[in-house]
Amino acid sequence: MDSKIFEQSLTKDFNKELWSVFLKAVKDYRLVTEGDKIAVCISGGKDSMLLAYCMKLWQKYSPYNFELKYIFVNSGYSEDNITQLKNNAQLFDIPIEIYDAGIFESVRNSGKNPCFVCSRLRRGFLYRTAQESGFNKIALGHHYDDVVETTLMGMLYGSQMQTMLPRIKSKNYNVELIRPLWLAREKNIIKWRDDNSLNFSKCDCTATDGTGKTSKREEIRNLLGYIRKINPDADKHIFMSSHNVNLENLFSYHIGEEYHSFLDEFT
Repeated sequence: MDSKIFEQSLTKDFNKELWSVFLKAVKDYRLVTEGDKIAVCISGGKDSMLLAYCMKLWQKYSPYNFELKYIFVNSGYSEDNITQLKNNAQLFDIPIEIYDAGIFESVRNSGKNPCFVCSRLRRGFLYRTAQESGFNKIALGHHYDDVVETTLMGMLYGSQMQTMLPRIKSKNYNVELIRPLWLAREKNIIKWRDDNSLNFSKCDCTATDGTGKTSKREEIRNLLGYIRKINPDADKHIFMSSHNVNLENLFSYHIGEEYHSFLDEFT
């Protein structure tokens, strides 16, 4: 398929649902600036491939000059998934650099929450690779639904009120993380995928095989599915809750190592 067909699909057929919200996030949160060197991180799934294509088009039309590098961390994927990734990259005319990391093996031997460990290891690998290559930013494909799930998961499983921000600075590397799909709904990404008859790779990790357990994120997704039946606007309210924080009504909060309590008002 001609890549121009994908461009028309994204910028015309899905302009309101995907392309415009991508541009809004990039501009409103100043995710891309003049002279940036951005490593676009591709996992092989629908979200990161859409991100890669959006970044490719933005580089084409943006008023800024910036450099892109497309990175795939091979955590231990099967040959079929690698082949699928390469085929999709060719469809979108995206040059991918593959880095072997063997993360799945480390996850299996960790004895801890496999998805959490995998995420931490991959993130560290991406930060380190970007910094060593002279890049100042990495771009990830997290979207609106990821933000909602993370916000709720932090409350129910982490005893904390926090969210997934559109950009953050690494504490250990001189690299910034950006999330240009932060405002995109997953249902629209799925529709874009299906309307273009696209197939994407799935995670090959076998660390949880045979455990019969559901991941915490999957539990949150199931819970949200139930809540949406009662309140169709639940996602929007959870998403916006981190925009409307009233510190006066919080028991305590902290900024870095600086902690505050509601009792501060009574001293």
